[in-house]
Amino acid sequence: MNRILIVEDEDRIASFVAKGLKAEGFTPTVVGDGIAGLDYALTGEFDLMVLDIGLPGMDGFRILERVTAERPALPVIVLTARDSVTDTVAALEGGAADYMSKPFKFGELLARVRLRLRAPGEPVPDDELSVGDVRVDLRRRRAYIGDREVELSARELTLAEVLIRNRGLVLSREQLLSQVWGYDFDPGSNVVDVYVGYLRKKLGADLVTTVRGLGYRVD
Repeated sequence: MNRILIVEDEDRIASFVAKGLKAEGFTPTVVGDGIAGLDYALTGEFDLMVLDIGLPGMDGFRILERVTAERPALPVIVLTARDSVTDTVAALEGGAADYMSKPFKFGELLARVRLRLRAPGEPVPDDELSVGDVRVDLRRRRAYIGDREVELSARELTLAEVLIRNRGLVLSREQLLSQVWGYDFDPGSNVVDVYVGYLRKKLGADLVTTVRGLGYRVD
């Protein structure tokens, strides 16, 4: 049973999320203070954290920074009223696995939680994935070419993980949006193409193959 830490100072929202997660079989713990939330997050007892940004005691971005440095294997879903592009980018580049703006639908949050934890009964992922000279360390959330570490954003790393884990299979843009971003973009969005371009530039032009009209594949 997955344990989820909810760091949220609005009692109504915290209670709503906790009750919903408990009904779905998770074990939630609610903390309403930033300092206490960081202490809980660093214990290693939780499988995922839902984190607000505007917290008393300590700002959520500071918590995210510490957790990313000291508990990189802990997925963090940022859930906040701050919805500017600047805040979204800061959270994702700071190590958050996902970002949701308030108000939100619980069903969407639940889908993202399950995406980050993987469905019950699904095999536990290996600690490391590799293809050719490219290696992704899932526990430390790092990518390498040979022995050289390559700096990837949280989103780029997740995209690389999904593609390599499904190597040999063609993944459509819609599948990648669902698995990496956790929600649907405008069908006309080119965000997948842009991020595939980032991976090719950082990990090698031949890493990802474009299958015209279908999607992308790692061989």
